[in-house]
Amino acid sequence: MPTYDATLFDPPAPLARVTLHNPENTDALSEVPMLLDSGADVTLTPKAYANQLGLTADANDVYELIGFDGRTSFASVVHLEMLFLNRTFRGRFLLIDQEWGILGRDILNLVSLLLDGPNLIWNEQRRSR
Repeated sequence: MPTYDATLFDPPAPLARVTLHNPENTDALSEVPMLLDSGADVTLTPKAYANQLGLTADANDVYELIGFDGRTSFASVVHLEMLFLNRTFRGRFLLIDQEWGILGRDILNLVSLLLDGPNLIWNEQRRSR
């Protein structure tokens, strides 16, 4: 069962480890740290991992981001595949310059998760039939 991370976050926060794939070749990176953040509209991928995969940002496509504190920044876009909970998410992902990424509602709304804060664990909730 995945745990909350107390090293990067205080208080501890739910952190997933995903695999990123370059769709143009067979290159992949596993164990990419991604914060589960239902307050984020979109998923943000760490730029360093995208660079390791040789992904090229679209120079003509830049998005303005506004943080919860009101600060603005700009993010470029790459095409990649992300494996999370045995599902592959393909598409355009924004890049951020920090050591962990953020799984936003564009992906989180497609899965069912249980965040168990008191026990500092999280897991996927399977539908019972």
